[in-house]
Amino acid sequence: MNSIATLVLKHFGEKFSGSPKLYFSPGRINLIGEHIDYNDGFVMPAAIDKGIYFAIAENQTDTINFYSIDFNEHFAISTQDIQINNGWRNYVLSVVNEFTLLGISLRGFNCVFGGDIPQGAGMSSSAALEGGLAFALNEMFTVGLSRVDLALLCQRAEHNFPNVKCGIMDQFANMMGKSDHVILLDCKTLEHSYFPLVKEGYKIVLINSKVHHSLAAGEYNIRRQRCEQGLAILAPLLSIQSFRDISSSEELAIGKSSMTIEQYNCCKYVVEEIGRTKKAAKLLQSNDMKGFGKLMFATHEGLSQLYEVSCSELDFLVDQAKLFPAVIGSRLMGGGFGGCTINIVEEAGVENFIQQTILAYQQQFAIQSEAYVVATSDGTARVPF
Repeated sequence: MNSIATLVLKHFGEKFSGSPKLYFSPGRINLIGEHIDYNDGFVMPAAIDKGIYFAIAENQTDTINFYSIDFNEHFAISTQDIQINNGWRNYVLSVVNEFTLLGISLRGFNCVFGGDIPQGAGMSSSAALEGGLAFALNEMFTVGLSRVDLALLCQRAEHNFPNVKCGIMDQFANMMGKSDHVILLDCKTLEHSYFPLVKEGYKIVLINSKVHHSLAAGEYNIRRQRCEQGLAILAPLLSIQSFRDISSSEELAIGKSSMTIEQYNCCKYVVEEIGRTKKAAKLLQSNDMKGFGKLMFATHEGLSQLYEVSCSELDFLVDQAKLFPAVIGSRLMGGGFGGCTINIVEEAGVENFIQQTILAYQQQFAIQSEAYVVATSDGTARVPF
């Protein structure tokens, strides 16, 4: 059994009585389509083999007990007293609250969780925290929600107590992931298809800048607001309802004089990224990984120059990646302002790329970065033991 799973079960046995059930809730990567899920676009995420393990069992009381191994924090609350708190508590409490809003009365339970997703690295630890708890509660209390229902519940949970107005991508990938595949997700209709991630000879390498961000600090919501404001201006001018209805940057330029430069640049990035993601799906179908990689570099440029969610550390890591012929694509991944870059690297060059990049980054910023070679995974599920 995975060492983290063993640790979670050990802590549960030390802190609580009863026989828990064990669940694994994965983090996610997103190959392309960043900041597009809340703009009704297309994204291409995959669940990964890093995530959070949960041990959970009813306790025959009206008290909910949480213990976070990673934070070494215990928290208890009555089922009748669920309200906004702070930090990681907001995410789990908001999930419980969403069940309550559906008219479902949850009984008391004990829950221990811990994982190997680095905090603030852009692998969506928040969706893994929400998804694992929601899936377990849905099963434990025989609620009967589907995986898509649970993804939507977790999205609402992140909107509510944590006040992060995220799109559906992270939660959808967490619930609907499929090993050895990426998901092409239409974030407006939730229609989706799976594409085999044909990567023979390639590895997915994440470089953690170790620069931490907090989406709840407001920058994420500011970008979303700019897009909403821009779309409100464009809709009557172009007779459209969504950014996906805009066919080109030239068409978008009709509304430029009516927008601030920040609004226009955000809208321009969104329109271009929707186009890149559609093209990326075709390239995957034809197994053109190098063409796919070029689109990743273009996405990073847009995220840095137009959407303005990069930072000097992430720009350095992507510029560094361009120096290695083995790296066919690189960009920042996640909300931005820190976290990881995602790189597609020829297998033979992985070790050299990691070593040289970590060294160069250390010399430039005096920060010890970390590298993770990740694989795709199935979505949240119970783990037999």
